[in-house]
Amino acid sequence: MEHVKEVSNVKKKAPSFEFGKFLRKYNLFFLLVVFIAIGAALSPKFLTVQNFLNLLQQSAVVGIISIGMTFVIIVAGIDLSVGSVLALAGMVMALSIPYVGVFGAIVLGIIAGAAMGLINGLVTTKLKVPAFIATMAMMVAARGLALLFTDGKPVYNLPESIRFFGANLFDRIPVSGIIWIVLTILAVLVLRYTTFGRKLYAIGGNPQSAHLSGINVNRYITYTYIICGALSALAGIVLASWLTVGQPTAGKSIELDAIAAVVLGGTSLFGGVGSVGGTFVGVLLMSIITNIFNLLGLSSYYQSIFMGVIIVLALVLNRFVISKQSKNG
Repeated sequence: MEHVKEVSNVKKKAPSFEFGKFLRKYNLFFLLVVFIAIGAALSPKFLTVQNFLNLLQQSAVVGIISIGMTFVIIVAGIDLSVGSVLALAGMVMALSIPYVGVFGAIVLGIIAGAAMGLINGLVTTKLKVPAFIATMAMMVAARGLALLFTDGKPVYNLPESIRFFGANLFDRIPVSGIIWIVLTILAVLVLRYTTFGRKLYAIGGNPQSAHLSGINVNRYITYTYIICGALSALAGIVLASWLTVGQPTAGKSIELDAIAAVVLGGTSLFGGVGSVGGTFVGVLLMSIITNIFNLLGLSSYYQSIFMGVIIVLALVLNRFVISKQSKNG
């Protein structure tokens, strides 16, 4: 009889456990639905296709950077230099157009970003400087270079051909949004279905074990910083194209938005857990929250406070999910 009671108790508890697991796994989507409902209640224009396309364009620059940031954070790193690299790449591109043409200038801008990422990776892995300090130093240095190139002055009169990245297809669909979506899909495939992606998760989960299993930990960590630098540079080119000006002060504090989006998307700052798909939703959620605050006419100061609270809550939730998974696994 006691055995029968135990079995019946297990059967009763199973559905609630499964629901709890489902809730923990898809909590971000529940949040997204809640804030979409709030936005729809505040304005009838919120759920229109045009508003969604506007959100896509406004989110694209942060979204592209956040993809690279996700790679870095998965290996338990951090990159505070993305905003400065964005500005530097934009200036490199804008200044080199008269000499190498638009395509060559874009390539040079991305190479410059990748080079900054390579330096971040080498300083972190070879010189054993903490990533926070190494990338903060790069943040200051890259911003200084961006300002030095033009004595702090913007570069105007960019050619029409470079403005393609900030334009719309069929007068509605933002090119920058399409780039963001395509890069997100590629990054999801890389992390989920390639050996490279599995090695990154292994390094973030336990670098010592990854090293003992034959993975060149330092090399793969450096790769993530190169990816992050290159994507930050691409974001800088997209922003310069959208604004039609090379701005050396562009991207200030954008690293905080990227980190917030990545953490909100479920990637753990402790490494080994996360996804670019979650980051995509995190970026959209932040844009929707900002949109709602604008609809309410609230000051940007309140937005900053609210975003700070959101980041803390996301970190607490991540730790809760990880602890539950370890207990159940």
